[in-house]
Parts: sequence; structure tokens; C-alpha cells
Amino acid sequence: MKKPLTTLLLLFLFFQLSAQSISDYLSVPFPTSLTAAPDGNAIAWVFNDQGERNVFYAQAPGYEAKKLTVFKGDIGVDIGDLTFSPDGKILVFVRGNSKNPVGEPANPAQLQESTDREIHWVDLTKGEVKSFSTGYAPLFHPAGKKLTFIKSGKVYLKDLIGTDKEDKPLFSARGSLGQLTWSPDGRLLAFTSSRVDHAFVGLFDLEKGTIYYPEPSMDHDGYPAWSPDGKKLAYLRVPNINNKLPFTSLKEANPWSIRVLNIASMKGEEVFQADRGKGSVMVRDLPATSSRLWWTPSGSIVFPWEKNNWMHLYAVNPSTKEVQHLTPGDGQVEWVESSWVPGELLITSNIGNIDRRNIWRLDLNSFDLEFLGKKEEIQWSPVRLENGLAFISSTHNRPAWPMIVQYGQEKLLAENLFPEQFPDNLAMPKALVFKAADGFETYGQLFLPKDYDANKKYPAVIFLHGGSRRQMLLGFNYGLYYSHAYAMQQFFAANGYIALTLNYRSGIGYGLDFREEENYGAGGASEVQDVMAAADYLASRSDVDASKIVPWGGSYGGFLTAHALSQAPGKFLAGVDIHGVHNWNNDIPVFAPWYKPEKFPEMAELAFKSSPMYHVKNWKEPVLLIHGDDDRNVLFSESVELLEVLRKQGVHVEQLVFPDEVHSFLLHKNWVGAYEAAFRFIQKKIHGEQKF
Repeated sequence: MKKPLTTLLLLFLFFQLSAQSISDYLSVPFPTSLTAAPDGNAIAWVFNDQGERNVFYAQAPGYEAKKLTVFKGDIGVDIGDLTFSPDGKILVFVRGNSKNPVGEPANPAQLQESTDREIHWVDLTKGEVKSFSTGYAPLFHPAGKKLTFIKSGKVYLKDLIGTDKEDKPLFSARGSLGQLTWSPDGRLLAFTSSRVDHAFVGLFDLEKGTIYYPEPSMDHDGYPAWSPDGKKLAYLRVPNINNKLPFTSLKEANPWSIRVLNIASMKGEEVFQADRGKGSVMVRDLPATSSRLWWTPSGSIVFPWEKNNWMHLYAVNPSTKEVQHLTPGDGQVEWVESSWVPGELLITSNIGNIDRRNIWRLDLNSFDLEFLGKKEEIQWSPVRLENGLAFISSTHNRPAWPMIVQYGQEKLLAENLFPEQFPDNLAMPKALVFKAADGFETYGQLFLPKDYDANKKYPAVIFLHGGSRRQMLLGFNYGLYYSHAYAMQQFFAANGYIALTLNYRSGIGYGLDFREEENYGAGGASEVQDVMAAADYLASRSDVDASKIVPWGGSYGGFLTAHALSQAPGKFLAGVDIHGVHNWNNDIPVFAPWYKPEKFPEMAELAFKSSPMYHVKNWKEPVLLIHGDDDRNVLFSESVELLEVLRKQGVHVEQLVFPDEVHSFLLHKNWVGAYEAAFRFIQKKIHGEQKF
């Protein structure tokens, strides 16, 4: 018997209301730029609420969240660089986007106004937001009345209250200027001048208006750090590495060193040099922080070193040259934050919790380590509060959210802003370890479908992260890009897929030997073996339909998706390749302008043989290509070229292009659109065209 129309309508409406969309999975505001006032009585952060970015503020004692700015809409304009004034009464931030190589700020919403980076400031006593100047890298002078910043390659110093009517450069110098840091008395500004194959640490004397390079070298000098009394300046000296093909294994080099400059005599001394072999390379992106050197109250210097296969912290006594290991255990130190509380550093690490991140406190007087985290949570961006701590936290079923702990009591900030439509039935991922054909051990996480039945056979997806210096975790990631990817894996699981997330070799989180494994990337693409091992693992499971396995990923993950489809025809049903690299010789010059394939034929041959385009003639399975055409990381032409070749071979290709969009999409609607297109494409391949 047919059901009445009203009953069918009610069932349809119930399904519509209860079914959760990709948009729901990506609906939670993402917090960034968490920072604390110098006295520890206030914090500020940015919420990216489905593309609408605003600055929030919370103050002791209640820490009720207050929205300081009212920027409207998903318009793709970023906010960051939150900085409190020394007295905590002013908050500065930068709003706008960086420029591409031809000088155009990113503008994916095609706004008919400038999207260049602009500095704003908020009078926290009145709540007034004012525009200050175009520029970036804001830094308060220690006196607190003026702001240092960079604009058009020059350094500026301008009064916040407007007595300086015009922007006048404080100084200009050759090279790319950065890493600004004032001496405690505000007399000297240390900076770096990067000049392609070398870099200087310079000093600008505010009283004399002069620049001085105390120890110019043929190395890369950088990361200047003042001693608390301002009498000494420590910095790193890192030898240049000439003609080294990027995205290839680098386990050793000419050792880097730490130097200390005596300001009175302007003479420097080497106080530490890394050993040859393991740890001789100063890793660019670990720790992932703008500082590398921290002074202790007793005059020692804390620094990162990868001597024992892990990026850990050590301390050196400049007088005795004695070195002490501070963070033992298996795991990496990923972030290090200074505190307004004298004598401590706040560390984010996966030591003892390899698939998550936790917070530790390092006492700079005793060098004791105190664990401040929760093993079942992922925590990062810690800042010290009076009688407590603020940080960002996530779990397997809750995306990133700002939190505070005071007097042992934990509280979510701005809890009322958490969206009601966010799913509450997310899968708990299971950690995996498996071996590739060459015996290399790699890692992953597995999500099982909702209402899992071991007697069924499910389709499967493999997510491949980008970077490749990334690590997917047993919960929502600390980066927006990978938080979204984790949510998408959960969406697949909720819709009847077994979802595997692969942490392949050359990623971070598992030590130097894993990250710098021989023949990875442009040196042989050995990570492809890990992708094949993941596929074989899925195919061997009794609950997986081995004919319905689909890889997907972005950037480096797109590179590996393309490799999988081109190297193993028949192994995969289809793939989704989001802004992937397809020919290393095209894209490496984006990161290494010195590289010209015609000048280095042996490198070029190896790089091409390590590219999907080398194997493309084998490609048979359908693919969806997604790319923004203002991508500054992976050339848009990488997708254009692949599309042309696949069409000639008769491969079914679908495409989704975002005009004026960058690598990590600035528009929230583009994240949703990309994932919806990916899901529709995979569903069609799994279930057939007629159903979708």
C-alpha cells in the first residue's frame, strides 16, 4: 500500500534535517593567533568562522569572550600577527593577504578594493579599531608608544597615536629584511638581511640612525636573540648548502653554530657548534616558530638540535661550553613559546604521545620539565595567564577550540559560538603501523563507518596529506587545512566508507630518519611505496571491497595521488588530485629560484623520473583535478599540463577551478565546494553515474 503524501513528505523532511552535510562538518570556527597580554590578564585570538575572520578578546577575571572587530562575510581576507602593547592597553593585528610574484595580493572574492596587508590597532580601553598603515611584522618599541613594522622592503617606526603624520622609513638596506627584535633598552634594533646564498645579522642604532653589520659572513646568520640585560646578542650561523635539489633527503651538512656578540666590544664568539653527521643540518621548519634561541636567567642559551634523531631542546653555557639535553624521549619539539613569567618556556611536543600534541613547561632555572597536557587530547599554542594557562585544544570528535585552565579548573572560551549543527557521532580513529614492500615502516589512522558491520564489504578512501612535512593526528589537526581534511575523513566514515589516513615517509612526527628517508620526493618518490602498502592493507581486509579503493589528497598529497594512479593501473578505482605537483622540474623553481633544469641535467633527470608525469602513459583510471589559479605553492600549470596529457590518452578527467584562489583556500565556500565535488565524484565512481 502506498504511503500518504504527507507521510512521505514528513519522512523526506526528517531525512533532510537529520542528514549532515560536508558544510556541517566544516562549520566550527577555527581559532588561530592566540596571544596573551604582558601581564597575563588578557588574551586575544582570531576566529575564522566559515570564512568570516574576526579578532576576539577575553580579560580576567571572567574571561568572557568579546568580539573586537566586525568584518563581515566569507571574503578571503586573512587576519594574523596579533600583538599586545607592553602595557596591555593596545592590541595590534594585520589584516590582508600576501602578494604573488607579480605583486598582486590574493583576492579570491574579486573584491573591488585593496586586499594588501594593513596594520590595525585596537584601543582596548575604548574598543575602538583604527587603521594604522599598510605593512606587516608589527613589533612594539619597548617604550610602548611606537610600532616597528615592514613595508615595501623597508623598516618603519611610527607613533600609534598619530603624532607621526606620514610613514617615513626608519631605515632601508639591501636584502630581504626580517626577524626584527629590539634590545631591552630600545636603543638597538637587531634584524636579518637575507641575500639569497648568505644572510647578515645587522644592528640599527636608533640614536645615531646608523646600520652596522658586526660579523658579516658567507653563511646564513639569523635568529638574533638579546640577553635579558641587553649586553649580548646570540644568533645562529648556518652554512650555505649549494645546488642541493629541494625535496630530497638531507641528513647532514657543514655544521651550524651559535655565536654570541658582545655589544660593548662588538666582537663575537662561537659558543656551540653542532657535531658532524646527524644533527648537523639546521632544519628550517622545526621547531615551527620564529625563534631558535632563548636565554636563561643564568646566562645559558636554550636551542633546538636533532642530534639524537629527534628535534629536542638543549642548553649551552657560553662560558664553559657545556651542553645539556633538556627534553628526552621519543618525539619532537614542534613549538616553543616564551612566557611573560620569567624563567620558563612553554613547549608543544609529541614526546610520549606520538600521534597527538601536548604542552610542557620547561623551567629555565632548574631545567625541570612539567607535563601540562592531557594524553587523550591534542593541545597547542599555549600562553601563560596569571594563575593559569590558555591554549587551543582538540579531540577526535571536537575541532580546535580556545581554552583556559585556572586554579585547576578547565573552561572553553566563547562556548556559545560552537555551532549546534556540528556532528556529535564521530568515529574514533585507530592508529596503524604497516610495512612497505622495501621493509620501511610507516603509519596511519583508520576510521570505520557508522554502524560498522564486519560482514559487509565497504568502499575505501586513502587520504594523503601535503607538505610533505606534516603529520595527521588521532584527532582534529592544529592547522586549518588538515583540520578540514580530518573532518572530511570523518564524513566519509559517516557515509559508509572505510577511511585510511596515511602518514607516509618524509613527513614529520617520527624523527629525522623517517623524515629524511633516502630517495624520497624528487630523489626517487619512495613514498609511493607507502601508498601502495596502504592500498594493499585495505585490500587484504575482509571488510573492504578491493575494487573500490580511492586515493585523494592535496599538494604533496595530490602528487602521491597522481603517482598512485599512474604507477598502479587497476589498483585504484579513481582519484581526487587537489593542486598536486606532477613534474618536479616545473615546480621546484618556485621554492629554489636558482634551479634551472637545463643547467643541472642529472638532477633534472632524477627529478622527472620521480614525477607522476614520468609514469603518466600508464594512467587509465578517472580523476578529479581541483586547483586555484593564483596558487603560489604549486603552479596552476601543473594541472593544466596533466589535463592535456590525460585527455590525449582518453582518460576521464573532471575539473574544478577556483579563480584567483591560493594554495590553502582563503574562501570557506571553496573548501566546501572542493569537498562536495570530491565526494560526488567518488560516489559516482563507487555507485555508478545513474544514482548521482
